[in-house]
Amino acid sequence: MTLLRGDALSAAFDHGSAAYDRLVAASPGYHAHLRRSARRLGLPDGGRGLRVLDLGCGTGASTAALLAAAPYARVTAVDASAGMLERAAEKSWPEGVGFVHAPVEELAGRLNPRSYDAVFAGYLFRNLTDPDKALDLVRGLLAPGGRLAVHEYTLGGSPVHRAVWNAVCAAIIQPAGRLAGDAGLYRHLRRSVVEFDTAPAFAGRLRRAGFTDVRVLPLPGWQTGITHTFTGRTGEEA
Repeated sequence: MTLLRGDALSAAFDHGSAAYDRLVAASPGYHAHLRRSARRLGLPDGGRGLRVLDLGCGTGASTAALLAAAPYARVTAVDASAGMLERAAEKSWPEGVGFVHAPVEELAGRLNPRSYDAVFAGYLFRNLTDPDKALDLVRGLLAPGGRLAVHEYTLGGSPVHRAVWNAVCAAIIQPAGRLAGDAGLYRHLRRSVVEFDTAPAFAGRLRRAGFTDVRVLPLPGWQTGITHTFTGRTGEEA
């Protein structure tokens, strides 16, 4: 199977949006881990007065995680899947939260440079055709001293991590996806993780893109060595 990209991936998420919240709710730690990664942005004063970009927001799980960590922030949530955004929009959100339907690759012409204090990206970069180009775009959207947190499936590099991921996919994730009628999407999920960067390699991407103070932070539970938070900052130059 070829990995899904662009419109094909958006269409798969459109179809999968109906069952998506139910499936991720059954994953131990899914929402708690997103909240932990959002807290690792370290936004002060509950995000009061800060502008935060939520990339790959899906049905709003990462948006809710951001608001739990920074309830006073103004959040712009972006996703390429219209179906996922429809599910997100059906939920109740405070004033200051807005949703944008666009692929990340098209944001450069739609959002002002250096207009965000922080960017949060959950389960996004392994789905992009050109992660390095997207990181350059993200860096350009951040204000000087801006913060980035990426929450992503990135195997730690040990054969054990790969074996655990493949076992969980084969026994639980892919069968659940088939029952929901979204077998292709969850085959993509499995392969996209195996074929993407290890955690050290993705940290290297961040540094090459110009982010400083890059940290790789583990998450607990069965996802240890499989899912990580990456944090970094832009420089203070004007």
